[in-house]
Amino acid sequence: MDDDRPDVLLTGLLFYDLVLTGLGRPPTPGEEIWTDGMGCGPGGIANLAVAAARFGLKTSLATVFGDDFYGAYCQEVLAGQEGVDLSHSRVADGWHTPVTVALALPHPRLRSSGGTPTHDRALVTHGQEPPYSQDALMGDPPEARTALVHLEAEPRAWLAKAAANGTQIYADVGWDPTQEWSTDLLDQLSLCHAFLPNETEAMAYTRTDSAVAALGTLSELVPVAVVTRGGDGAVAVDQTTGEYVEVPALDIDVLDATGAGDVFGAGFVAASLGGWPLEERLRFAVLAAGLSVRHHGGALAAPGWYGIDRWWRSLTDPELKRAYGFLAERLPQNPGPPVRYAPVTPPARQY
Repeated sequence: MDDDRPDVLLTGLLFYDLVLTGLGRPPTPGEEIWTDGMGCGPGGIANLAVAAARFGLKTSLATVFGDDFYGAYCQEVLAGQEGVDLSHSRVADGWHTPVTVALALPHPRLRSSGGTPTHDRALVTHGQEPPYSQDALMGDPPEARTALVHLEAEPRAWLAKAAANGTQIYADVGWDPTQEWSTDLLDQLSLCHAFLPNETEAMAYTRTDSAVAALGTLSELVPVAVVTRGGDGAVAVDQTTGEYVEVPALDIDVLDATGAGDVFGAGFVAASLGGWPLEERLRFAVLAAGLSVRHHGGALAAPGWYGIDRWWRSLTDPELKRAYGFLAERLPQNPGPPVRYAPVTPPARQY
């Protein structure tokens, strides 16, 4: 019997991203720096939507678009190019799409496990709160196999409704600008199937001093707990199967890390829906995120099955061949057409 439910349900704020790369250092006041690296496209919640859709998942997105060029362009990319369902989204009259300029900068102190510099981002955003809340967009959310959500201090009513519908909730969380890291937020994990914070967030919310210790605390609150560690890979526990896994990061030259965490989450959900063992799920998510940082960030850096397939077919490292040997059976026979990465500027069309 066919399952007509969306594979992934998403809601959140969408941005038009303009990403500048190749900067050796940030500009100082009054200084102009030229760079030859630039990409543009939808960002914010679009990162998850495109990443999921490129893994062949039926993806439904509820967001707000401004009635402007940026909003029209993002709609065309998401619905027309990537096949994302926007039936729960709205266009807001007189409201402009938020615009973010991201500067991808090498971190002055941190390096990956392979010795290449890791990257930070400096972001400048122009925008206002959307006229429709997540709860207004979702209403009574449609039944879906999974929902990828970003937990916030104030719980969203639609989340409990989705969980009651049988939707498995995969959640992450962001930086707390107050730096209070209230543990009240963890109460929302009672609705979740999986929680995927990074190690800074995980340690802060659990009041622990290592990613592994934070994972131990989180594993008592949610069936599947994952802690991402940037250049050190990721660790995870699945209490439903009793699996514990640590996976190293890949040694990949980083162009821009914008949206890599979202690609990780989408990859983990795609592998989970396939019923893969935890180690395969975690390696697949690490690989997807790693491949995304080689391109200008935001939604269009996501590799999809096409990027995974090309990486696997070009792989010569025997150790990686063994570690990722499961891909030989997991890759689809037809990985799809080449993905479209972020253009320097949008095409000259009438929106």
